[in-house]
Amino acid sequence: MRETRLILTCGLPGAGKTTLATQLASERSAVRLTKDEWQWARVSSPWDRPTGERIEEQLWRLAQEILRLGLSVVLDFGLWARTERDEMRTAARALGVGVELHYLEVPSDELWRRLEARNSASPWDREPISRNDLNQWLEVFQPPDASELALFDPPRESG
Repeated sequence: MRETRLILTCGLPGAGKTTLATQLASERSAVRLTKDEWQWARVSSPWDRPTGERIEEQLWRLAQEILRLGLSVVLDFGLWARTERDEMRTAARALGVGVELHYLEVPSDELWRRLEARNSASPWDREPISRNDLNQWLEVFQPPDASELALFDPPRESG
């Protein structure tokens, strides 16, 4: 029998969240919800914060409905603030599902290398991320520490 899980990816742009989310969704037969893809599909810029926030709210509501149906969800949002992660963990636990947090810690120089490569391909070539953007994000990102990670369920075996 399968255990329903909310699987969260956490990290800055370029950390590999979408790659991991895609892999986990496939391995776990889970629904993957990736904010950036929905934002691009709406022909919206990733810099359009109000639209991005509305998309996140709607995807979070959708994720909770899917979890209520007994299906696992991989949420690919970034989750830069501890309060966001705490709220999602608490809400998912109230639904009776396990919650995993997959934090992708990548050194800033490697993040920038990956972002430069991403910036050269569509659709990011139209709305590139600058080194200054990354530097600002590094200042505000709240990485989970060991005590926070201990609040989440350990990843279960795939398959």
